[in-house]
Amino acid sequence: MKTIRIGLMTDTFLPVVDGVGRVVVAYANTLPKFGHEVTVSAPMYDTGHRGNYPFELVDFTGFSVPTTPQYRTGAAVMDAHYVKRMDMIDLDIVHSHSPFGAGKEALRLKRQRHIPLVSTFHSKYYDDFLKVTKSEAIAKTVVGSIVKYYEKCDDVWAVSRSSAEVLREYGFQGHIEVIGNGTEFRPKDHEAVVEVSRKFGLNEDPVLLFVGQINWKKNILRILEACSILKSQNPRFQLVLAGQGPDTDKIIKKAQELGISEQLVMTGMIRDTRTLDALYLRADLFVFPSLYDTFSLVIREAAAMGTPSVAIAGSAAAESITDRVNGFLCEDTSQSLADVLIFSVNNRELLKKLGEEAYRSIPVPWETVLQTAVKRYEHVISQHQGKPGASHLRYKRMRARTNDQRNPF
Repeated sequence: MKTIRIGLMTDTFLPVVDGVGRVVVAYANTLPKFGHEVTVSAPMYDTGHRGNYPFELVDFTGFSVPTTPQYRTGAAVMDAHYVKRMDMIDLDIVHSHSPFGAGKEALRLKRQRHIPLVSTFHSKYYDDFLKVTKSEAIAKTVVGSIVKYYEKCDDVWAVSRSSAEVLREYGFQGHIEVIGNGTEFRPKDHEAVVEVSRKFGLNEDPVLLFVGQINWKKNILRILEACSILKSQNPRFQLVLAGQGPDTDKIIKKAQELGISEQLVMTGMIRDTRTLDALYLRADLFVFPSLYDTFSLVIREAAAMGTPSVAIAGSAAAESITDRVNGFLCEDTSQSLADVLIFSVNNRELLKKLGEEAYRSIPVPWETVLQTAVKRYEHVISQHQGKPGASHLRYKRMRARTNDQRNPF
């Protein structure tokens, strides 16, 4: 297999542990195992020691996003040091995981070097901008510009059938390749479970776990209302919300209003994989009623630890779940979700069996996913090389770079 030099463009990366950032980390760590060279372009999040990576990280100066300060953004091309470093790295293809800052940088490299651009559609951007701006007109305008971005790409990927349908609804009419996300299988660390239980005050009661942004868009209100119904029948449970987000205070207040403050455990952002795995392993049921997510990485992570999940029937998150075989499906109502929770806390032995089946049937190793991605990279590169002028422009670029190296002054 020929080595492919791949540039991964992302707006979120280490140490941010949101879904897209973790996907890019998995790509960057796994592709070198197949002999490929990976360079990651991302805003600078952490200036600490970053040794032992199997990839090259070229980051640029960024600034915090006002509405979500845990994230950073910026214009890569405005950082002269970044541009000089990136100019020294040869690439065969660029793969963007965002239509915003990362997408702009990917387009710049595509045009500068005349190499193909792949871009993955991850999120329901209309929902995001509607919440921030409170304006349907602005949200539609932004979505229109996003569609125009994807139209400039050589290949467009979606992480699930549902996410492909969302992009179609936005107005994109080109080909969409569905390439899902994988899961990293790690050993079950029962000592870590003891440590996590002590750290967050988890007792012997059933644990219901949610992992993700603490944001109403994740349908967390449905979880709180369902837990309120559950408490009226069985108060012996704990609800763990792991993550951080803009609605943390409102969610804590709502839990107080619903009378489930004693059951609620808020962990804040968890950056450590060992701690997160331990929470999955300790949980009896993973609760993820999100209608926003286009792919549920967390359901697969929970399954890799042998924990079953409940999701809304018909949602993207539910695509891998068969009801009462490897998890649960419910309707998007508080009562329907509560029915599942009530059944679950009263049938913990059955949950273990569903968790075993979830482990067998839901997670897909990243190596398997990225073997498919590499074949697609190869196809896109070969198609692009056949375009008029591609090889000539590449030759001119390589000659210019050679001359620069010979004549640094």
